[in-house]
Amino acid sequence: MATIQKEIRKRSFLGKLIKWTFILFNLIMAFWLFSYWGSLGDISNQAGSKAERTGVAIGGTMGSGLIIFVWLAGAVILGIITLLTRGQKLLISEDQ
Repeated sequence: MATIQKEIRKRSFLGKLIKWTFILFNLIMAFWLFSYWGSLGDISNQAGSKAERTGVAIGGTMGSGLIIFVWLAGAVILGIITLLTRGQKLLISEDQ
């Protein structure tokens, strides 16, 4: 006869709230980045001279870097908090 152990973690209300905050933050940041890139495409198409296109490219790179930095910093901070609010580990043994 074999024994199977399952590991279950049950989050509290605060843990669920933080988990959904983490997920929502990542979705918002992805939407912000892709909408920013879409705006850059529109601005780049309207740029007339080579200097304007170069400015859009440099500014777009700096803006994208800022958004990605904020995204990573927030994801790390919220990810750590999400891991800390997982709940206690419960081991359930089942005999087969």
